[in-house]
Amino acid sequence: VNIRFRHPRNPIIGDKFSSRHGQKGVCSQLWPDIDMPFSGVTGMRPDLIINPHAFPSRMTIAMLLESVAAKGGSLHGKFVDATPFSDAVKGANGKTETESESLVDELGSMLRARGFNYHGVEVLYSGVYGTELTCEIFIGPVYYQRLRHMVSDKYQVRATGQVDQITRQPIKGRKRGGGIRFGEMERDSMLAHGAAYLLHDRLHTCSDYHIADVCSLCGSILTTAIIQPQKRVVREIGGLPPARAPKKVMCHACQTSKGMETVAMPYVFRYLAAELAAMNIKMTIQLSSEALKSSNPIFGGAVGMEVPVEEGVLDS
Repeated sequence: VNIRFRHPRNPIIGDKFSSRHGQKGVCSQLWPDIDMPFSGVTGMRPDLIINPHAFPSRMTIAMLLESVAAKGGSLHGKFVDATPFSDAVKGANGKTETESESLVDELGSMLRARGFNYHGVEVLYSGVYGTELTCEIFIGPVYYQRLRHMVSDKYQVRATGQVDQITRQPIKGRKRGGGIRFGEMERDSMLAHGAAYLLHDRLHTCSDYHIADVCSLCGSILTTAIIQPQKRVVREIGGLPPARAPKKVMCHACQTSKGMETVAMPYVFRYLAAELAAMNIKMTIQLSSEALKSSNPIFGGAVGMEVPVEEGVLDS
């Protein structure tokens, strides 16, 4: 049994539209009809206002011809043949004859015959102030179609959810409740605006925040391990559990627990160190004096960490 639903949707900001020439675009504003500009010749208000910067990039010249041809054809009440390279036509004697004017000249003559501008432009007045706009507007009927890409089907938001088991970053996918990718272009935009705290929040705090144990003696983050203390047999006093010793961290390479520091870093940085170690490339971390003095691993360690990576250093 197949059940189909019809859900009418009014166009909202973010919905996608396109002409028949591939001139696609997204609705950016919704204006009341009374505030739209109106023509001083016909009094008509446009249903759609597009940015003229869309034409140099996509070069949809046929859309301009459609606007002029539809405008002239509606004024004369006839169809317009806009076939490319239609200057050469066959005459009555069967021989090829060349017309004197091109298609653009023919369309311009059709508009001029009905009292309109030759180039299809008109003078519009502001619907808010009623004043004349300081530039001429190219206006005409163009067939537009609504695409199935609607913002109501694409919006995505995430507070907490699943993370990837390898990178510990949020998973991708709207259906899976994943996060929105903060890519290279978004990163470059934040860098260009100098938004360092926002960049740190998006790419570190809200992504794969990780507190790693770093050995300040050898600078390794892969040889540290937590030693689980042995439980001491202590009688319960007042129903309370027995006391446990705090966890102890040591470095297997140095065979000591001295010089262990906690540093906040992205987890993929630790993953990168593990991948380089698999290729016999050692990465050492040198902690600054501010990081060594800091007792808060969340703020002090993250701010005071210096990571000069020794590239190309091979373990013998």
